[in-house]
Amino acid sequence: MSDTLLIIASALVQLCIVLIGAPLIAGIIKKVKARMQNRKGAPVLQPYSDLNKLLKKEVILSSSSSWVFRATPYIVFTSILLIALLIPTLIVPVSLHWIGDIITVVYLLALGRFFTALAGLDTASAFGGLGSSREMSIASIIEPAMMLAIVASAVTAGSTDLSVIVSSLVSSPVSLIHPAHMLAFIGLFIVTIAETGRIPVDNPETHLELTMIHEAMILEYSGRYLAFIEWASQMKLFLFLALLSNMFFPVGIATSVTAAALIVGAVSLLAKVVVLAVVVAVIESTNAKLRLFRVPELLMVAFILSLLALILYFIIGG
Repeated sequence: MSDTLLIIASALVQLCIVLIGAPLIAGIIKKVKARMQNRKGAPVLQPYSDLNKLLKKEVILSSSSSWVFRATPYIVFTSILLIALLIPTLIVPVSLHWIGDIITVVYLLALGRFFTALAGLDTASAFGGLGSSREMSIASIIEPAMMLAIVASAVTAGSTDLSVIVSSLVSSPVSLIHPAHMLAFIGLFIVTIAETGRIPVDNPETHLELTMIHEAMILEYSGRYLAFIEWASQMKLFLFLALLSNMFFPVGIATSVTAAALIVGAVSLLAKVVVLAVVVAVIESTNAKLRLFRVPELLMVAFILSLLALILYFIIGG
């Protein structure tokens, strides 16, 4: 097989893992939360059925909506797929890592957030405007914290390329126990909770106007548009958990394109992501949603921890 075909094949495999695995992780989180609340809960595979049902439903559009409202689901979905090509999930280096680094990932996330906020305003809904305003306010703190958390790990590799960062950690596992590395992990974990709209920052299952952030912006969506939005949200959670797993615990990730390495990489990825998903479910089940004005305080904790990780690295050294 030529190098070009190998690159295309590995990129397609990574996309398939993200596309197929994301609803499974969402189902596991819901199942764990249900069991912790002494409920049986829906089957783990329920998100697949929900997406299939939404894809078949009719789309209902607001009379005041424009092309922005109709284009946003596809823009958000495509941006997440592009991010999936840049974040190491199964193998390192990622086939298309030369396309962009962590800066590109942050801008792709911002692109999806920007159009989602515009779509919330586009329907002339009071709830949509409320959610858009809250989302952009929180994003102004999330992005710097996320950048600092990853830069704290990037300085050890001397690159902002996620594949280079993970490769350097695979080759020097001693750096995994560096205090700065641990602080950066905690900071990025808090960012993951906020970026994916989980409790205690947001509640993805509520429709109360006083608590909605992300849900308020997509309240007017239905049918296949809502399916793409929900699927993109599930993939974002999967990618953030995969990033946490492989950037801070890159055990088992494939470093060569062989059947054995890919199988080990897939099993390792699934195990690490499931463990983090269970942790997310436990946090959601044992914590109440924060009041809106308390959310920036939590995000500032992530920012300060990431900043301390960066400072600590320069004080102690790599």
